[in-house]
Parts: sequence; structure tokens; C-alpha cells
Amino acid sequence: MSDTASVTADPQGGPGGEHGRGTVGPRIRSFRRRAGLSQEAAASGAGISARALRDIERGRARRPRAHTLRRLAGTLGLSDDELADLLADARTGPPRDTGRPSLLILGPLVLRRGRTPVPVVGPMLRRLLGLLALKHPEPATQQEVTDILWPSGPPRSHPSLIHTYVSQARRLLAPCGPGSAPPPTVVRTPTGYRLEASRNRIDLGHFDELLARSERLPRATEPEALYESLAEALRCWRGPVLADADPVLRRHPAAVAAEERRVRAALLHADTALLLRRSGEAVPVLADLVNAEPLHEGLHARLILALADSGEQAAALQVFTRLRRRLDEELGIEPGTEVREAHLRVLRRQPPGPRRADPDEPAHRAPARREPAHPTEARRAPARRAEPAATTPLPAQLPYGAGAFVGRRPQVRVLDTLVASDPARRPRIAVVVGPPGVGKTALVTHWAHARREHFTDGQLFVDLRGHSRLPTLRPGDVLAQFLRALGAPPHALPAHPPNEDEAAALYRTLLAGKRLLIVLDNARDAEQVRPLIPGAPGCAVVITSRSRLAGLVSTEGARRIALDVLDPDEGCELLGGIAGACNVAAEEAAARRLVELCGGLPLAIRTAGANLVARDASIAGHCAELAGDGILGRLRVEGDRRSTVRSAFELSYRTLPEEARRMFRLLGQLPGPELTVDAAAVLAGVTPAASAALLARLADAHLVRERAGRFGLDVLLRSYARELIGADEAHTARRRLVLSRAPGPVRHGTGRDNCSGSYASSAGSRAQSGGDRKDRRSAPLPSAGVGHPEASAPSGPAGGSRTGPSRTVGRTAAPSRAEPREPGVHRHE
Repeated sequence: MSDTASVTADPQGGPGGEHGRGTVGPRIRSFRRRAGLSQEAAASGAGISARALRDIERGRARRPRAHTLRRLAGTLGLSDDELADLLADARTGPPRDTGRPSLLILGPLVLRRGRTPVPVVGPMLRRLLGLLALKHPEPATQQEVTDILWPSGPPRSHPSLIHTYVSQARRLLAPCGPGSAPPPTVVRTPTGYRLEASRNRIDLGHFDELLARSERLPRATEPEALYESLAEALRCWRGPVLADADPVLRRHPAAVAAEERRVRAALLHADTALLLRRSGEAVPVLADLVNAEPLHEGLHARLILALADSGEQAAALQVFTRLRRRLDEELGIEPGTEVREAHLRVLRRQPPGPRRADPDEPAHRAPARREPAHPTEARRAPARRAEPAATTPLPAQLPYGAGAFVGRRPQVRVLDTLVASDPARRPRIAVVVGPPGVGKTALVTHWAHARREHFTDGQLFVDLRGHSRLPTLRPGDVLAQFLRALGAPPHALPAHPPNEDEAAALYRTLLAGKRLLIVLDNARDAEQVRPLIPGAPGCAVVITSRSRLAGLVSTEGARRIALDVLDPDEGCELLGGIAGACNVAAEEAAARRLVELCGGLPLAIRTAGANLVARDASIAGHCAELAGDGILGRLRVEGDRRSTVRSAFELSYRTLPEEARRMFRLLGQLPGPELTVDAAAVLAGVTPAASAALLARLADAHLVRERAGRFGLDVLLRSYARELIGADEAHTARRRLVLSRAPGPVRHGTGRDNCSGSYASSAGSRAQSGGDRKDRRSAPLPSAGVGHPEASAPSGPAGGSRTGPSRTVGRTAAPSRAEPREPGVHRHE
């Protein structure tokens, strides 16, 4: 008997399950093999002798000490439940049939208590237990329970009947004797019912844990450990999910998703078996799944290769013939590339596993990579000399991360969902959006470097130049870059200019079954990135953009993470990381003033900090330099165009249509924080509908801030808008406001009290005095009495504070309060 077949795996409680409990040794041996360790390595890691471990595994030490088992658990990577079972074995020896119940649904529904099956009579009770096990650890809603129990419609008394069935399920799950852990039970939740049990008490949960652990193993360096872990996971399956249940339960989305995970595990298991030349062991698994999935080409391709590698060429060709006939009869199509290439390999007698390159032999395998090529990705090359394997390293394209990184904890938590252990809770795409200079790329690169161990097959990075002085990259060009990084040989690459569909198909093929991170930085729009999103569920994609990319949220299910500027404390921490924490502490008030002048924008704070270091100046002195007009001209690093705040704003501004540019320039004349759509319509001399469209365009580009129907500019963006506007354009906008009669209530108070849709009249007299053109361009708009006869009266001395009443511009103006800026995730759509 082979080493892997000597220990049977029960889904409940890890290798050996209930059958192996009481005999600690076989379970320790199976755990060690799963971890891919020799006896010597495992013993050394646990701090015991190899002889002691050998005695434990052979059963000579029937009850090892608890501290020895804990050391072994740490070395072998055991879960808390697996360690608890081992400790229970060591204390009590073989259990009687009074053990904890275990629920098996990967096949016909079976309930076990210890080693004894417990009959589950009645279709309603079987449906309820099957549904709760499928949904575990999530609750099943009341509506789900009702639909499963009564597919044709519930009776009027269904609430009380559900309570009856739940009580019966609780009695079935209750243990018959004392146990070391809480028994499984059914608990009520606000929305329905949940099966409360540890994951390894349900075979589906145990399978998911094993699959997640397998996908974290590096295939290139630990193929044996990967194979053992996948084999153990697949032994959890006794047939289709809930094979004896009603069709309505077998078609439940959770059941369908579980079958898909089984297929994913089988594909990876077959690939690893081919790699290790253990193809015969993969044939039974693939044959079972091919019967359940008669049109799945990936399973058929691997079965063809596994049979051929086991010496069953005739059987392999018969599999291809049957699949081709079935596809033709049922769908009217021919087999795809993957199956055809597997068929050709059999006809050409090319071994599917890795082999040493012969210098006189054509290179049939593609791509030449860091590990043997995917067995079904072989492409016949033109006559050429073969390249040795493992010539292409793992792609590691992440750029250098920001030296000083602060805050962003809520956003990092959202990004961490991309590497969640539970595949059902793991999104595949995250979109980080925000205004220019807010630190989108810094956040993503910081997170990617910190989590790179989760992506064992590498990391791809590209600047898409969505907002850049260089030409925007086309998806086909990016795909060609990625294919080269993934090791595709030149003859396998699409011709230039690249065929985007062909390149995308090869890209998805190379990423099948891999754990790879793809960072798409500085995207222009959703259409630019869609061809770059792989189909492999193990890959994660993180996109940064100055646009909202709402299309990716709605159609691809991306998690959107909106970045805002830093709060004062975070801004001072960032400044201290550049200019020195001691210097910031010594001039704390000046540091806060500097952060305020920078508007909390990370790019501006970094630029100011770099200038402080370069000039060896005091923070207070630098604040004095930055104060006043022209701050953007001083927020720059000599000789580094990328560190110029104005340049970052310009890249977004020049992508706007002319009407949106004009609206942006006019908004710079607003001295108050915000205004309404109607006020902007008066300001620009357009209809409210046109005003709303232009403001939405600016908000999508993150050049204006939108909150509850009000729009405003951040500090530095307002300075940039004022730089852009001409004197005549500013004067015309002010005159349009003065002459307009905007409906709405008249409100009195300070300029800050009227920040919503209002204009402070701090420089009203300056706007109407006969000043020069420069004064007319930079003066803020008057608001006192706009649309009223007294509107033309001066409201105060030039540039002074407002002393008279002000009136609201805009139909929807309402009292507003200062709203704190949220540094966290604003919306996840």
C-alpha cells in the first residue's frame, strides 16, 4: 500500500476522523505528511527526538504528553479543533459511541454520533439539516427555510411547523454523553436559523479549510505537500452534494458553489499529480467528476493526459471522442483549445509531465517557466532549440512602497478581504478611488508588499497611464507585457498589434489555478481594465483610479474604496515621518498649520516635508512662505515634476470636456465651502439640468466633493481653479450672480453658517470697485442679497470680513453644519 493510502481521511476531525481517534499515532503521521515534513524535520521543529516521534506514530506511546502534542501542532500547522481532538484522544483514549455529532453532506446526507450513524427520518428534517449545513457558518433566512421545506408553497401553519422541525434537529444533534467541546446545535438569528458547530464537524467546512490551506502552499517548492493536502480534501467527497436530497436543495446556490470548489480542487490535484508523475492516482477522481460534469472541458483534458501518462492511450482517445460527440450533439460546437491540445499530446506521445529539455529536440512545452508548464497549455513551437525549464522567475513587479505611510486602517481592512481564508467571503476585485495626490498608489503598494506571501505565484503591476502625459496604455499592450512576465515564449504571443481577444484568452489560461495579485494603477475607465481581469478565482485584482469606476462595481462586483485627505493627526504623523518626528513635536502648532495649508493632501504634505528637509528650515518659517496666494507654485520639489501638486491636478483637469473645465474654473471663485446645483447653474449661466450633469462629471473625476446634494472644492483644488480662470470670465460670472434673481429663503448669519449653497461677501466691495483686472480675477464672488435690489451695495471693505447679512444662492439652500470628513471607507458599492 502506498504511503498516502495507509491512512484514511474522515471529514470530521481531520485525518483519521472518528475512526482514527483513540489512536493518536496514525493521525499525527497523516498530519505530518500533509505538512510535507519528514520525521526528522517534524521532530526537530517540535523539539523532540525523532525516536520519540516514531514511537508516537507507531502507537507505542498511546497517550503522549499534552505539551508534546502542542509542540507538534505548532510545527505541523494544526487548527485549534484538530489540536483539541488530539488532546482529547491523549486524555481519554478511544471514545465510545457518545461522541460529538458530525454532519456529512458531500454525498448522501449522513449524521454520525461518534462512529455510529444516526437515522434522520422524514424528508422535512433532512431538508432542514441539509440547508443549514450548506449555509454554515452563515445563517439560513426564514424565507430560505420556507422555500426549501415547501417548494410548492407553504401552508398557513408553516411558522409553527418550522419551530417543530428545528426542535427535532436540536434533539438529533444533542450528544448522548459529556463532551470536551460544545455540541452542534441550531440557534435562532434575527433573520432565520444557523447551525452552530465547528467547521470540522461538517465535511463541507473541513473540505473548505483543506482547500484554502492547499491553495496557500507554493507549488514550485512543495508539490508533495500540496498533493497530499489536496488528496485529503478530495477524500471528503462521497458523491455529489446532498446526492439523496430533493432537486430544489441540490440546485441551491451554496450547493452549486461547493461543487465548483470540488472541481477546482480536482483540477489542481490532477495538475500536481501530472507534475509528480502520479497520474494513475488522479484518474479515479477525474473519472467520477467527468460523469457528474459531462461537458467540463478542463476535467476531460486532464483525464485524457492522466490516462495517457498511465499507459492508457486508447482510453484517453476514447474520452476525447465521447466528449467531441457530446459537444456536437448537445451544443453544436467543437472541443476547445485545452482539450484539442491534450488530444494532440496523446497522438504525438508527448509526456504531460515535466521532462528535461533535449538540446536536439523541438520545444513543445509552452510557456517555459519557473515551474513545469500547465499540462493542458502545451503549444507546438516552430522548429527551434528547447529552452531549459525554470528560466522565468516568479513575477514580482510591485514598485517601491512609500517610506512613510500612515492611517488608512479602515481601507486596509477592506483590502484584507481579498486574502480572506473563507473563499465565499473573498471578493476578487477592489477599486481604490480618490482625488489626485490623495495616496491611492501608496496605499495599494503598501498593502501589496505586506500581503505578498498570500500570492504565491507572484505579483503583476502596471501603470495604465489613465492620467499621464504619456499615451494611455491599451489593454492589448498591457496583456502582451503580462504574458511575457508570465513566461509565454515569443512564438506564443499574439502578433503586433496584439489581438486583444486572443491575448486575453491566453492570459486567462496561464493564470488558471494560480494565486496571483494584479495591480492596475492609474486606470482611465472601466473599459480599459476589463480585459485585464483574469477568470481564475485564486487571483486578486486591485485597481486605482481618479474616476469612480462605478461600472466595475455594478457588473464585476468590485469593492470600491474611496480615499479622502488625511485628518490633522495623520497629516502631522506623515510630516513627522519625512521631516522628523522630533521636529514636528517641537513645533506642533506650526505643523498643524502646515497640514491645514496643504489641505490634508498626502502629496502636498510629502512635498512640503521634502522641502523642509532640503532647506533645513523651521516649520513655522515654511508656513509663512506657503501662506497667501500662489501656494501651488511653492508646493513643488525642484527637478522632480512628479512631486508637483499643480502637475497632478493638471492631469485630471485636461481630461475634462470644455464645459466641465469652465464649471471647475468658476467654482474656484466660491469662498464658502459648498454650493447647490441651482447656485452652480446661476454661476455658470446654464440650466439646472446642465449644471447637475457638469457637477456629476467633476465629482466622478474627484475634482469636486459631493455630499448630500452639495458640491465644494478642497483647499488646494480651489487655489488651482483660481489660477486657471481669466479676469473677464471671473467678472462675467460675478456680474451674472449680481443680476440674477435666485429664488429661495433669505438666511442671516455668518459665512460659515451659510456654507451650504451660499457665498460669503467678504470681498463684495472689492468685486464692485473699479479695481484692476488682476483683482477682478482673484476676488471671490459676492453673495449678499443676490437677486435683490440691495445686492449692489458694498458689504464691507475690500478683503475684509463680512459685517452685514448674506442671502443664499440656490433653490435648495438649507442650514448646514460643519461636517467632519471621514478618513475611512466612504461607500462600498
